[in-house]
Amino acid sequence: MRRTGLLAAIPEGPRERLTALGREVSFPAGTRIFEEGGRADRFWVIRTGSVSLDLHVPGSRAAVVETLGAGRLLGWSWLCPPHRWHLGAEAESPVRAWEYDAARVLDLCRTDPELDHALLSYVVGVMGQRLRSARSRLLDLYGPYASRRTA
Repeated sequence: MRRTGLLAAIPEGPRERLTALGREVSFPAGTRIFEEGGRADRFWVIRTGSVSLDLHVPGSRAAVVETLGAGRLLGWSWLCPPHRWHLGAEAESPVRAWEYDAARVLDLCRTDPELDHALLSYVVGVMGQRLRSARSRLLDLYGPYASRRTA
């Protein structure tokens, strides 16, 4: 299997230790995987399918800010206090993913500096990309020259 995303970013030894902690899960289309503000205690690497990330907009329906597919990391809020989801997530199609318990991964990172560095570097990049994506989408929807489309 060709590795992409998070699993490609981590060197082989630490990657093997991380993947040993994962478990395969699936979500039918339409499943809410997590809600904005909920407790963030896990993350996923999407194997197949797609997941939309959305943001609560008062007085309106949630705005979809990004759609993730195979190889992408779903969830980074588990890494940063207060460990609450910053966005919501819904399966757009049937999804298969590897799920990781955050506490177990963080325990492993405490004893594996190579994994800790690679994982943190990757997640910080994802956070920056998601922030840019959410900003662009919200400006498109609600900015002064917004198209006023809904997703």
